[in-house]
Amino acid sequence: MRYTWPKKKLCRREWVNLFWTEKYDLEKSKRGMLRWRKTSSFWQQLRKKQLAKRMFCLSEKQFLSYFKKAQKSREEGTTWEKMLRLLELRLDNVVYRSGFARTRMQARQFVNHEHFNLNGVKVSIPSISLKEWDVIELRNKLKESPLYKSLLEELEEFSKKNKWKVSSCKWLDVDMKTLKITVKALPEKEEFEQVIDIQKIVEFYSK
Repeated sequence: MRYTWPKKKLCRREWVNLFWTEKYDLEKSKRGMLRWRKTSSFWQQLRKKQLAKRMFCLSEKQFLSYFKKAQKSREEGTTWEKMLRLLELRLDNVVYRSGFARTRMQARQFVNHEHFNLNGVKVSIPSISLKEWDVIELRNKLKESPLYKSLLEELEEFSKKNKWKVSSCKWLDVDMKTLKITVKALPEKEEFEQVIDIQKIVEFYSK
């Protein structure tokens, strides 16, 4: 799904910086907070669903499919835990979480343009679901690219500005020297995107 709408408007709609860059920062106001309290439970569930869908840059059809997969999954855990784990394990999200892209949209673009190998094989599908011990590596011809050199040089400063660090993703092993990412474990609930209220999303789809 390609976003063609003004991104600032999307952020204001959900009252969250969906894209984690400075240009979309929002100053929360009392008026904005009161708006949430005055709405119905259904409206709050809808807004939480829209927030998560837009944060991961997914269409309604794609987002609903993750809910259905989580419902059918026989793995241990609640539906909301399994759904968020599926979202976190998307290839484009892992590229973003590892600091190889500034936003999820940029990560998706990089994957679409075949910047990475997955377990030694070139890939171009952002929605690929990763497993434990999968290895993502920047392709050799791009390792000297000014784009990635500047990204990696700015990573520490960028992480501080966005109150997020690569080290917080304990389930990922990021090797900045070889430009490799290893999924060393499955993400646990304390490592999911904390701004997402997945319980309300499950309630929305369960009606």
